Amino acid sequence: MAFHPREMRYGRREFLGRSAVGIVGLSSLGTFVAACGGGNGGSSAADLQLARPDNPVTWPLYDDNPPIASGLEPEKGPLKIYNWNGYLWPRIKKDFAKEYGVEVEETYFATTDESMAKIASGAVDFDVFFPYQERLGRMVVGKLLRPLNHDYIPNLQKTIWPAFRDPFYDKGSQYTVPYTIYSTGIGYRTDKVTTTPWDLSNPYEIYWDERNKGKTYVLDDGREAPIHMLLKNGIHDPNTENPDDIELAKNELKSLLDAVSVKKSTDDYTNLPDGKAWVHQMWSGSAISAQSYLEEGAGPEDLGFWYPPDGRGLIGSDMMGVLRSGKNPVLAHHFINYLLDEKHGYDNFVNFVGYQPPFVSIDPDRLVSDGVIVKNLTTAVVRESDFLAGNQPLELSPEGQTLWQNAWAEFVAGVG
Repeated sequence: MAFHPREMRYGRREFLGRSAVGIVGLSSLGTFVAACGGGNGGSSAADLQLARPDNPVTWPLYDDNPPIASGLEPEKGPLKIYNWNGYLWPRIKKDFAKEYGVEVEETYFATTDESMAKIASGAVDFDVFFPYQERLGRMVVGKLLRPLNHDYIPNLQKTIWPAFRDPFYDKGSQYTVPYTIYSTGIGYRTDKVTTTPWDLSNPYEIYWDERNKGKTYVLDDGREAPIHMLLKNGIHDPNTENPDDIELAKNELKSLLDAVSVKKSTDDYTNLPDGKAWVHQMWSGSAISAQSYLEEGAGPEDLGFWYPPDGRGLIGSDMMGVLRSGKNPVLAHHFINYLLDEKHGYDNFVNFVGYQPPFVSIDPDRLVSDGVIVKNLTTAVVRESDFLAGNQPLELSPEGQTLWQNAWAEFVAGVG
């Protein structure tokens, strides 16, 4: 078994910290909607809602952007996929192409802003896209995504967790279906650290352990790194726009500069196993992938991953959707259903991506018995209960986005 590192995919996690104002940021939503044709069919910036677990959103359907009819035959292709680099097993594309007698083309992007600008330009005709919650509302209101016809996606009701069949951020799964689910915890080297997160009454305090000075990392991500600082202080709203909360998170991050000479990186999947880091804020999929990048003399038993046992940690998901501009919408639906097939989705996970699909059939025991992970990394397996209890970074208002961006920029300015 070998996992692909997905280096370029991580650019999507950095847009808040590295762009002053996103190309389709909320602060320019009105311009974005107009550029996408909004306003002609009742769509406007006012349609944007901030989806939250306690404020579920059913996105509108527009007369000038209807779902495709049922009972249509798949087009002849080529199927065009727009995706993060290394986020889809090449074998999946090859097998789908053979089964449907079509060509499959995949184009890659490195950052969120890059993908949004290209799609909004109207100059491309990609069929399948992998949206993200931070921009979902803007894509719907801008009519970039085509509503889904579930008649072509029966696997949604067969393989996927019930919570993801009708998620709060897209009630009825009208525009998206899930692709992967991941948690953000704390990875550590059991053979290097003296104290693990499990030994502490407040596990987030591990970031301040001076014995790990120079070997402590947070993710290079303007949302996820500050959110761990909030969770450390008992603040469980990852989308807070309270200036005092954001100031607290910023100051906590800045205190790590003197305490442990903290570094930032999205190479968590290699930094930890090769010994560059002893403590690393880490995505669960990276913890699983890390087994393939261990330095000489180290074994999987030297890797540890902490995530709150009560599930009230940081969690996220990626999705799949059909772009309105694509020329093969029926074929695109079939491809999405293909990835939601239990065998295809599982093979994509264990043979290449390393990030798990939210399949009912996947649990820690199965992954251990299948040899996907070792027992000491079962905490990196995400459960449906984690999704329900976890804290997810979601869309922000223009004002909130600016507060988060400015706080992150101030921290980054001090990192060596």
